[in-house]
Amino acid sequence: MSNCLQIQPIENWLSTKCSPLVIAGPCSAESREQIIDTAIELSKIPGVKAFRAGIWKPRTRPSKFEGVGEIGLEWLSEVKKITGLKLAVEVANPKHVELCLQHDIDILWIGARTTVNPFSVQEISNALKGCKVAVLVKNPIHPDLTLWLGTLERLNNAGITNLAAVHRGFYSFNKTLYRNEPLWEVPIELKRLCPELPVICDPSHISGKKEHLAAISQKALDLEMSGLMIESHIHPSQALTDARQQIMPEALAAMLEKLKVRAFSGTSDFQNQLEMLRQEIDEIDRRLIDTLMQRMEVVEKMGQYKRQNNITILQLNRWNQMLTERLALAESTGLKSEFLLKLFQLVHREAIQIQTDIMNEGVKE
Repeated sequence: MSNCLQIQPIENWLSTKCSPLVIAGPCSAESREQIIDTAIELSKIPGVKAFRAGIWKPRTRPSKFEGVGEIGLEWLSEVKKITGLKLAVEVANPKHVELCLQHDIDILWIGARTTVNPFSVQEISNALKGCKVAVLVKNPIHPDLTLWLGTLERLNNAGITNLAAVHRGFYSFNKTLYRNEPLWEVPIELKRLCPELPVICDPSHISGKKEHLAAISQKALDLEMSGLMIESHIHPSQALTDARQQIMPEALAAMLEKLKVRAFSGTSDFQNQLEMLRQEIDEIDRRLIDTLMQRMEVVEKMGQYKRQNNITILQLNRWNQMLTERLALAESTGLKSEFLLKLFQLVHREAIQIQTDIMNEGVKE
């Protein structure tokens, strides 16, 4: 996958070095005064290089505020003249793209609701052919890495090389601490597949509340993400959209000062010690794979025995007993029971599949 994407470093399309890149601004452009006042305060923060604002707001219910539309782009043009900040706007169709390009918007982003629709993404990609504008792609609402990659590929195929991904978390049916579950393993896998692709974190949409912004932002930086997109409003309590997750510019400045940007590598002594520890982990992982292989060999024998005696695959009492014992063992060793539960559920799922295959041997469809 990484060979398919031709990506320019962030520094190339921002014309400045920034680590991390910080994009900040209100969820929605609501008035000329609100936009300009917020931008002026944000421009005083050294780390902020781009100003974001929603011009068109895709809402679940049509009775909600859906953005000011094209007039907001005129306000943003004033922001650029006054502050010199780059401008970032969400687009959902070719008309949005056309208007943003006319108003010299530097960065376009494709939202989570648009990423899930390949038809819309292709239309936007076609509208962007030949453009040098930067494009950010937010992850789809649900953790579908293929959809996320597909949107990036369509844009790249259209010649967009100033490209980055935005991790904004994933919808969860269950009530959780955050508005959207981080599921950090998904952007980590994206970085593994496309190591040259910058990944920016949107802690505002992950958290849903300003109280969690700092912790999520620090976690993102510790996972080597290239930047942060944070919602900031001059008067958050009066915001027409997402008031709870927006912070005042001075609060953002204070938060950014406390964040620790850690080095990706250390001294030669550090690297040597780290390599020794990595080799130790490699050896443990090899033994772990051998142990799992031996376990599945026993599972196959059990499957054959159950088939010969016409016994059901799932033995619920045995599964409950085993799980109770394993979780109790986890507590005694210091391992997190939540981790071990997920691990054994995954192993058990594979064991069930192996025995199902054995049961179906020789069965004609």
